[in-house]
Amino acid sequence: MNSDPICYLQEMPMKPYLLVVICSLLASCAAEPPSPPMENLGNVEVHTYDLAEELFGMLDARYPQTRQFRYAVTTFVPVASLKYAVGRQHPLMLLGHQLEQGMMTEASRRGYITQDFKISNDILVEEQADRVLSRDVKQLSGAQAVDFYITGTLTEQQNGAVVNARIVHAQSRTVVASATRFFPDDLFWRDEQVTLRDGMIYRHGTME
Repeated sequence: MNSDPICYLQEMPMKPYLLVVICSLLASCAAEPPSPPMENLGNVEVHTYDLAEELFGMLDARYPQTRQFRYAVTTFVPVASLKYAVGRQHPLMLLGHQLEQGMMTEASRRGYITQDFKISNDILVEEQADRVLSRDVKQLSGAQAVDFYITGTLTEQQNGAVVNARIVHAQSRTVVASATRFFPDDLFWRDEQVTLRDGMIYRHGTME
């Protein structure tokens, strides 16, 4: 099969393809979620929603039939290291994880098929909780068939971080949609003057 995303989509049989496109367009018109009232969302959710609007808006414009394919969302990571820094102290230190969860929600509510690859093979019954999410690869299923990845990077700036999100075709590694948004550093703790996070004292956005 051709790895190019355009050819990949065009290789579908003609009649089913047309049916899928028509159904997708009808479903998008009927099921497209209205813009959520801003007073019902937190600061992070508003910015995530706006980022998703730009990202999926570009995808829908270029490839309206892609709602039938499978998507996996990964953690958004710092642009310099491309991996999560465990010891990093910053007001937006949890933004990469929150964006992973938030974009998964936004993709699902727009009708995209999202797969959570951190679901374990069975329910994990523990002393204080029961769960199905795990980061232990031994407890997870093998390779899952995914057509597109949703991922992105964080570039820290003085008063926040620039988030660059993208949707990538899994076979060809081609970026089929992208979006950028600035996330201010007061998203998680807007009203705090002094707080203790992970053993570090923060006062007006600085740490001691």
